[in-house]
Amino acid sequence: MSQRPWNLALRFALEVTALAAFGWSAWTLGSGPIRFVLVVVAVAVPAAIWAIFRVPNDGGRPIVTVPGIVRLAIETDYFGAAVALLAVAGAVLPAVLLGGLVLAHYLLSWDRVARLLANSPLAPGAPFGAPPRS
Repeated sequence: MSQRPWNLALRFALEVTALAAFGWSAWTLGSGPIRFVLVVVAVAVPAAIWAIFRVPNDGGRPIVTVPGIVRLAIETDYFGAAVALLAVAGAVLPAVLLGGLVLAHYLLSWDRVARLLANSPLAPGAPFGAPPRS
């Protein structure tokens, strides 16, 4: 289920929305000229961590390969921080909506979550929804 095009599109939209939440929250919570620095750092650091630490065959070539549980922790922290920052910045409804959509996505992606927990990513070149090779 996690490799279906509509679920991948949802995942991408959630990733981009989280980055926007980081930037908006930094702008809202900051003041003066430091706001610009906060926005850049608040967007660049999570984006870099997201892109650098990956598991093989899970949406891109990893720069630094990590176990599945570490990747899942990175994703949990990434989305959790976006939701928390929105709430702290006063955007409670968007925080609840983002959190709910993230939760729904991970529930629908139970097969990917199971692979990450088992440290068994999708086999290279496998079709959508195919089980990992043993």
